[in-house]
Amino acid sequence: MMAQIIQVGMADLRVAKAPDKLMSAGLGSCVGVCLYDKTAKLGGLAHVMLPASLQAKNVQNRAKFADTALDMLVDEMEKTGGNRARFTAKIAGGAQMFRFAGDSDIMRIGERNVQAVEENLRRHGIKLVAKDTGGNFGRTIVFDIETGDLLVKTIGHGERVI
Repeated sequence: MMAQIIQVGMADLRVAKAPDKLMSAGLGSCVGVCLYDKTAKLGGLAHVMLPASLQAKNVQNRAKFADTALDMLVDEMEKTGGNRARFTAKIAGGAQMFRFAGDSDIMRIGERNVQAVEENLRRHGIKLVAKDTGGNFGRTIVFDIETGDLLVKTIGHGERVI
């Protein structure tokens, strides 16, 4: 069977089985959250834009927010045959893409996204095994469900596997 590369757009999430790969391009302040069940060879990827749905007026798109996206991703993984007790996580993104005068907390969206994702992983009891976050550069990620490897590509900062 040929492996497919499944694109996961902004504020979206997908679950797939090996040998497929999940890919998210252009992660700036957004965070790519990869969940993995090694035994079931099952993976999920959410492209999270904002830290919390509680502060938003429009919460129709639950994949947009760290809290609701993780709830959805865990549910989808379990529906597809995953076991939450085996899930591990890798995350990438959360860059500070622009500098603002005063640099108030509200502008540190990348950092806040990373914190929110980490808090929500803890809430679900999912171990974070690797991350590539921060900096001031964008990332494209490719999650290999066969191996659990997360390839992180950057412009000007090379690429690495976590």
